[in-house]
Amino acid sequence: MQHALTSALRLTLPWRPLRARSYASDGAARGPEIQVRALAGPDKGITEILMNRPHARNALGNVFVNELLEALAQLWNDKQVRVLLFRSGVKGVFCAGADLKEREQMNEAEVGVFVQRLRGLMNEIAFPAPTIAAMDGYALGGGLELALACDLRVAASSAVMGLIETTRGLLPGAGGTQRLPRCLGVALAKELIFTGRRLSGMQAQALGLVNHAVAQNKEGDAAYHRARELAQEILPQAPIAVRLGKVAIDRGMEVDIASGMAIEGICYAQNIPTRDRLEGMAAFREKRPPRFVGE
Repeated sequence: MQHALTSALRLTLPWRPLRARSYASDGAARGPEIQVRALAGPDKGITEILMNRPHARNALGNVFVNELLEALAQLWNDKQVRVLLFRSGVKGVFCAGADLKEREQMNEAEVGVFVQRLRGLMNEIAFPAPTIAAMDGYALGGGLELALACDLRVAASSAVMGLIETTRGLLPGAGGTQRLPRCLGVALAKELIFTGRRLSGMQAQALGLVNHAVAQNKEGDAAYHRARELAQEILPQAPIAVRLGKVAIDRGMEVDIASGMAIEGICYAQNIPTRDRLEGMAAFREKRPPRFVGE
């Protein structure tokens, strides 16, 4: 599996907009809604996805979803991406959820197709490398589902989040009913979904919905800076071991403990022949920091 992690894309600074698509009705006129950049210097290995749809508060519309799917497809097999960080270019907003104005114009069949695409998007966010959501503002409905699809979540104290679909006559349709119980437990997840309750960043941390909550700064990007610090903690670790650890956790959570242990064993065995494991052992023996290369 890891041998298939060949580089398919090399990203460079600055932000790189994705190619405009023919279906980008308002998106093509306003500019790209998803931008990608790979950081350099000591942050090399961190790739950021910037969500930038200010006129609709980063709502999950057709253009937005298509561009995000394209970005993830381009990055999927790039082993230079050690951490993928999702952030917003819209102050006070992470992602406001589904674009209900756009959805009102769809018939029932079109809504069904679009919701299936949203589910597919959330599955694509289950990326090979660790993913972090930097929530510096509102993350409601599908916006919170997007964050839940990430491995780790960091929120500003001023962030507001919730699966509020029941307040709109809907229910979570992009994985929220499955991921929230795994994060918080069944009873609490039901309470939050049934009531459509909104939580602050600090409340979310107290419940375990986010990994870290930080006081917001004047620039409105405190969660992004904390998420970047978290990514920097991951960077020095052996990337293949980290990716295989992610597989073992994610797949193991889906099965019974005995099957999960078997999955862990398979992942462990795949890591044994890597150069990074040998480097880790040598560095320990020689009392020096390891130099992992992802091979």
